[in-house]
Amino acid sequence: MPRLFACARIFAMFCALALGLAVFSAPAQAAQAAASPARQALETATNRILACIKNPDYVNPTTRGPLRQQIEDEVLHIFDFKEFSSRTVGPRWRAFAPRQQKDFSDAFADLLISTYVNKIDGYNGEQVVYTGEVSSAAGDRTEVRTLITMKDGKKVPVSYRMLPKDGNWRVYDVLIENISLVKNYRTQFQDILNSASPDQLIARVRAKAQEVRQQNVK
Repeated sequence: MPRLFACARIFAMFCALALGLAVFSAPAQAAQAAASPARQALETATNRILACIKNPDYVNPTTRGPLRQQIEDEVLHIFDFKEFSSRTVGPRWRAFAPRQQKDFSDAFADLLISTYVNKIDGYNGEQVVYTGEVSSAAGDRTEVRTLITMKDGKKVPVSYRMLPKDGNWRVYDVLIENISLVKNYRTQFQDILNSASPDQLIARVRAKAQEVRQQNVK
């Protein structure tokens, strides 16, 4: 399942940039407008993660553990992994038993967060500019658009699709260069489920998440 886990690494890399290691800025015109609740939620998570990374204890392996846990908690708070999971599995999600839905959501979140933590130490100096927002007519969906400038000068558009859940705006999809991670995963999961059961898919995702976590400990 190499493409699936390559996608996890891509997800983690850009989340690491946009949620912690980037210097946020905005054009003057955008700065004058009040940020939407969705963008405010994204910025709040960013600032909290950045505070953990800037903490002197973060560079010390013996004291980093609690700070990494805080980072994971922030990612769990800003991303709706249950929504992310149901959208990536697609129509077959309804065939998952409630226990399988929970197990898959937990395993998928563990994989993405583990990969995120594994990547977050390696990025610094990149810049993120908020370029705009687009909301649905009903106001129940918002896409927060950003532009990441890499160290080599390459500019990469990254957008975060968000929805309100339990009183907070949360991310349910990420678009990297206009490619939806939900759609990318959906294609791959459908291919896997053509020959594997939900429990087998869950086991494979769990195994990969555990492998990544072991790498984080090294």
